[in-house]
This record gives sequence, structure tokens and C-alpha cells, in this order.
Amino acid sequence: MKQLTVSLVLVMITASLTGCMSDDSAQETLIEDEERFRNYSIVAPIDTGINVYHDHFRTNETYPEWLLERLGVTMSCELTFSGTWQERYEADKEMCWDKINSTDIVYFPGTKIIGTTPDDNTDIPILDDPSDGHGTAVTGAVLDANPDAIIFFVEGFSDAAVLAAANQPLVDIISTSFGPIGSIPVPGIEDATEVAVVQEKKIHTGAADNSPSPAVQDSTAGPPWSIGISGYAEEGDDQKETMSGSYPDIAADWTQVLPNHDDIDGYHETSGTSFATPRTAGLLSKVIQHLRTESGDFSSGADPDLRDGYLVNGDNMNISQAQIRDALNLSAWYPSFNTWDPLSGTTPVSPVAPCTQIGWGVVNESNVEPIINHLNGKTMQPDRPSDVTLCMETNQEIRETYWN
Repeated sequence: MKQLTVSLVLVMITASLTGCMSDDSAQETLIEDEERFRNYSIVAPIDTGINVYHDHFRTNETYPEWLLERLGVTMSCELTFSGTWQERYEADKEMCWDKINSTDIVYFPGTKIIGTTPDDNTDIPILDDPSDGHGTAVTGAVLDANPDAIIFFVEGFSDAAVLAAANQPLVDIISTSFGPIGSIPVPGIEDATEVAVVQEKKIHTGAADNSPSPAVQDSTAGPPWSIGISGYAEEGDDQKETMSGSYPDIAADWTQVLPNHDDIDGYHETSGTSFATPRTAGLLSKVIQHLRTESGDFSSGADPDLRDGYLVNGDNMNISQAQIRDALNLSAWYPSFNTWDPLSGTTPVSPVAPCTQIGWGVVNESNVEPIINHLNGKTMQPDRPSDVTLCMETNQEIRETYWN
């Protein structure tokens, strides 16, 4: 509520200085509009681009002007929503796609997307590459987990791309699904994700490699401030996906049906930690949004100055990213190896030191309610067994030593 109070004061001061609102009734209207908007959470996928024309991202909701202003939106693109993908793109090319540059933050009314391309090394800013639909699928995974999430999409793979989200006070969670092949120990985006988590108090979910390589030294999943994610067969035998990173923080849904990048309503089945990771980001945003609704918190982010570093900053409820991460770890669980299908291509979860395979365990929709009830104090989750705790404390110590 602190964020809301400060913002309302700023609205009134700005009105008196600019003359845009000359009477009390105009000020009250803006305040009422701000208060009427629902509780929300903002997730920032960093990736190849996004197909803003796909039905998966459509909404009848219009984001309020105060929210767009706080996100630094510089332009709105009124998209064409009739015809084929190509026909829509051609209709909007002159007034939208040809005008966007690296300094723009663009809102697409009729969708859940606000996007930017800070790297400025793409043929079509924000829109997914014609030959690569990775970012569209990644964002689809976020919204499958939390359909009410607001998307702040950043096209790119650099520190600058991550910082474009890290420096947004209203962003709650940053999700990255790229990194060095084989988790080879080379520098990546760790400096930028450290800013996001340690300095700006956000959550970062990072994909482990699509190989059995340890996630510890992976520049996306390995830093101790990041939640490193590998994959398990949620729709199959519940075992570890063989070609996903080992010794992560958690494992999530490896194979999903996600939106296409080059049409308006098609879907495809795809697999990888790239999609397990944003799925987890979406689940966590769902937790945050629920707790904000419960506590009357109508803003977002964890700005250290305006929200004291709390992702939930409501009435009698203050919750940090560290508390959310702890609740996530407590909620994870180990599937029984008895469900293993030898023909599935998965690796059975060992009853001995399963943490070296899938970290604290697996996470899916069933974890959401226990996490919420733990954080609001209704039903506290039990501590994990001592051997699991020791294994994962060792994991964290190794990561802190390596990355610091």
C-alpha cells in the first residue's frame, strides 16, 4: 500500500504543476481509476521475440495509463486482429514495426504484452524471429501457469536485455532460458541477474542446460541468487528428464504444448528446460498475485525504496523474494522411482541423494496452494529431511564459492 500512497501523491502533485488536471474532481477520477485496477504481477521473459498476434496473448483488459507510465511506455501499437499472421504484420508494418527503436517500450492494446528491444540488433523489434519461435513459446509457458500475469517482454540475450527488466521497479520476476551449451564455465548474464535479485530484490528463474551437466557452473542457472531449473516428465512417468541439468534448485514440466510464432492460433509440443523455467516463473507470479489480493497490495515489484524490498507489501503482510524461494523449496517433492517407465527415455529419481538429480524436488501447479498457505501463515510446511537440507545447503555453498 506504500507504493499506492506515494503514487497517488505524485499524481496530485503532477496535476498541479502541469495543469493537465485543473480541479479536484479530475484528480479523484484518476485516483479511483488507479484503485479500481486489480491486483497483478509482472513477469519479464528475456528471449528471441514474441508473436503478439497470437490468440494466446489476447485479453479484453486494457492496462491503465498510470501503470503504463510507471513502466516507461513510450508508444502504443494498435494491432490489426483480422486476417492471417502475414496480413496482420503487413497492415501494421508502417505504423508500428518500422517505427520501433531500441529506446522504445511498447504497449500492445488487446494483448497482455508490453515489450522492448534494448539490443537493437534485430530485423523486427520485439516480434519473434521468422525462423525461431523460442520467445513466443517461453511466454506462453508463463501465461499457462498464470493467465492473469502482465508480460514485460524483453528481446535479447545480453546483460543489457536483463537489465532492461531488472531496472523496471514494477517487474517481479525475470525468466531467462538461454546460456552456454553444456553449461561450460564461461561468463554470461550473471552480473545482470545479480543486480535484479540482490540489488532490486526480484526473483530470477534460470534454465539449466539441456544436458545432464551440473547446473552449478551454468551462468544462467548456477549463481546462488538464481533459481536454477531442470526438467521432469510431468505428463509422463514423473521422472527426471535425462537431457536436463543436474543438481539444480528444482525441476519443472519439461514437455508442454505452446503457441506458434508464425500464425495466430496454432500450437506445438516442445520440450526443454527453456519451458520448465518460465512455467515456474508463472507459478510464482500466481503465488505473488494471490497474496497481494489477500493483503490488499495493489502495486508490484520489490523496489527497496518504495516497497522496502518486499514483493508482497500489503496490510499486515510483508513477503520477500527470499521467503518465497524458501517456501518453494519446502514445497518441492521427490517422485517415487516406482513410476519409472524404462521406455520413456527418462532417468529414474534415485531414492539415494535425489537432490543431485533434481535439487529440492519437482514443482507444478499442486505446489501453489501449499506455498501460499505457508507464506500467509495458514498452514506451515514441514522442514525437509535433514539429508535433503544438507545436500542443498552444500549446493548453495558451492555456488556461492564459485560465483563470488
